Amino acid sequence: MKLMVIGGGGREHALAWKLAQSSSIARVLVAPGNAGTAGEPKCENLAIRDNDVAALVAAAVQHQVGLVVIGPESALVAGVADAMREQGIPTVGPSAAGAMLEASKAFSKQLMIDAGVPTAAFAQVTTEEEALRFIAARPAGGLVVKADGLAAGKGVVVCDTLDQARTEAIAMLRDRPFGDACSTLVLEERLTGPELSYIVLTDGTHFLPMPTAQDHKRLLDGDLGPNTGGMGAYSPVPFVTDELAATIHATVIEPTLAALRARGIPFRGFLYAGLMLTPDGPRVLEFNTRLGDPEAQALLLAFRGDILPMLLACAAGDLSATSPPPSTPAAVIVLAAEGYPLDPVKDALIVGVEEAEVVSTAKVFHAGTRLDRGLRVNGGRVLGVAAHGNTPDEAISSAYLAAACIRWSGMQYRTDIGKALNEP
Repeated sequence: MKLMVIGGGGREHALAWKLAQSSSIARVLVAPGNAGTAGEPKCENLAIRDNDVAALVAAAVQHQVGLVVIGPESALVAGVADAMREQGIPTVGPSAAGAMLEASKAFSKQLMIDAGVPTAAFAQVTTEEEALRFIAARPAGGLVVKADGLAAGKGVVVCDTLDQARTEAIAMLRDRPFGDACSTLVLEERLTGPELSYIVLTDGTHFLPMPTAQDHKRLLDGDLGPNTGGMGAYSPVPFVTDELAATIHATVIEPTLAALRARGIPFRGFLYAGLMLTPDGPRVLEFNTRLGDPEAQALLLAFRGDILPMLLACAAGDLSATSPPPSTPAAVIVLAAEGYPLDPVKDALIVGVEEAEVVSTAKVFHAGTRLDRGLRVNGGRVLGVAAHGNTPDEAISSAYLAAACIRWSGMQYRTDIGKALNEP
C-alpha cells in the first residue's frame, strides 16, 4: 500500500517516519516533505506545495495512494481533504468547513457558545473603536488579543494589562502583521491555570483520545517572551486523572462534535482542544483541526505499535471498533533559529544531528531544514529532538541529552520543558 503525508514540518516528518514502520506500507510519499523525510527509509518527497489542491490530488491518483494523511491547517483550509474524498481516496483530515474551527477563532468561539462548551468571555471586533469599547468595559487585569485567522500559532498576544491590550489590538488592526488574519480580532478574558493539549482522533461521532500532552508556547524559559508555534512538549501529563478526562469528554469533545454534526459539517481527523485548567474547571482556549506540532513528535514517538489501523478506520468513517496502540512517556525539545519567531535567520550550518540520534531512545525530527552543502537552517522552528522513556522525567532528560549534541550559530531553545511536570 502507498500512502501520502501532506506537509513539510516536524509533525509530517514524525507521521511519515511512524507510518513507514508499518509492514502494510510499501511507500510513503511526502508533499513537500523536508530534508528529514528525504532520508527516511520507504519515504519519498514530492515537490508539491501543501495547499496545491489540484497537484496533490493528481499525484495521489497517479501513484494509486490508498490513504492520505493531512498535517498542516493550510492544506485543510484549502480543501485538500474534500478534493481527495471526491476522488474516492480515503483521507484523514476534516473538510474545509470543519477546518473553520481552527481557521476562524470567531467561528470557533460562536460554536462553543452555541454548544455550551466552557470558554473565556470574548468579543469579536473589526475596528479600533469596537476594540477600545470592549477593553474599556473590562475590569482591570489581563486580556488576550488574537488574530481571527491562521497565523502559524503566532497571532496571539497575552496581555498583562488593559493598556497593553489596547496597544496590541490597535497595532494588529492597523499594521496587519499576519495579513488578512488580522482583519478581525477576538479579544477575550485572560484565564489562569496550567495548559493542556487534549487531542482526539474522530470520525465525527466516535473518538479515540490520544495520550495527553503539555505544550510550551512561550519562547523563553519561565513562560516569558512572545508566543510561538510551540517550543517543546511532553506526554503524558500526570495530573490528568480519569475523572478530569471524563469531564473534558462530556463538556468539550462530545458537545463540539455534536455541534458540528448539527451544522452538517463532516469531521474525520484529529481534533485538538487547547485547554486551560482553571479553578472552575477546563476552559477551551482554542481548537486546532490537526495534530499539534510539536506534540505530534512526542506522541508518535511514544506509540509502541502500528498507527495505520486507527487512521484507516478514521478515514473509513467508523472508529467504533478501534483503539490506539499502547504508548510510553515521551518528550520533544524544539531547536529554533536565531531571531525566531519574529525574524528567523536562515542558512546557518547545522552539525551534530547524527550524534544526537546515537542517544538511546532519541529521534531528531526535521522542520525548517534544507540540504545545501550540508544541513542548513531553513525556517523558524528547525528541529524537534524527541525521546521516550519509562517516565516523563526520563524522556525529557534523554531529549535534552540528545539536543546538547546539536549546534549552529544562533540556535535557541528552552531549558525548562516539563519543569512544572508535577505542579497542576
